[in-house]
Amino acid sequence: MPGKVTRASAVLLFLGALAYTAWVLEVVVRTGLDPVRTYVSELAAADQPLGGLFRATDLAAGLLVLAGAVAGLLATRAPAGPAPDPGVPRWARTDTGAAARRPWLLVGWSALALFGAATALDSRLPLSCAPTVDPECAARETAGLVPATHAAHAVSSGLAMTGALVAMVALTVAARRYGLWWPLARTGPALVALELAATAWTLAAVAAFEAGRGLWSLGAGQRLQVLLVAVWTGVLAVSVARERR
Repeated sequence: MPGKVTRASAVLLFLGALAYTAWVLEVVVRTGLDPVRTYVSELAAADQPLGGLFRATDLAAGLLVLAGAVAGLLATRAPAGPAPDPGVPRWARTDTGAAARRPWLLVGWSALALFGAATALDSRLPLSCAPTVDPECAARETAGLVPATHAAHAVSSGLAMTGALVAMVALTVAARRYGLWWPLARTGPALVALELAATAWTLAAVAAFEAGRGLWSLGAGQRLQVLLVAVWTGVLAVSVARERR
């Protein structure tokens, strides 16, 4: 990667990772929500006293990660290879450059950009209330009497986490396969494994809650899930910053 773009990508990703952990403020600030039982996104609900703060940090996190991912995608370069055969028409060549020789980078940076964009969108589609602590809110949600932002929020959150998971897997594979970013190459597999476990926990807890079978420490599982995404993004940022041509 060119030096200036590399540094810009690293700084943007690191700041995005920090902003994505703003929910840890609930440790020192009274929110009225139990972190073991409630969705992280309920902190940003429209009826919560600090909802505006957490929506703003989510927006900042999404935009910063999106910009960092786009910078990484645009700056990605494949190692120099043999010159193309001038006798072969351009449309018939099988070597199409960086995207062809390093597909894991293309997939990973694109997925990380999706994560950033969906997270920013998520902040503009807040829940109107907190269903895990407000029985009336949960009943209205079940009956379909809540604003459409609830359904839209579920979609954007799903896209964000899908993008994060694909990015974590693809860029970790890229780091190991292409000899890049040794901090990520060494720690990435463990972080991916933990993230998959936390995601399974969160999905199981959500299913239990929606089936009326309790919360299964939903909040703890989801907070672990988003914390691991932030930690992995921070490791990626440090790895990119340490890269040398």
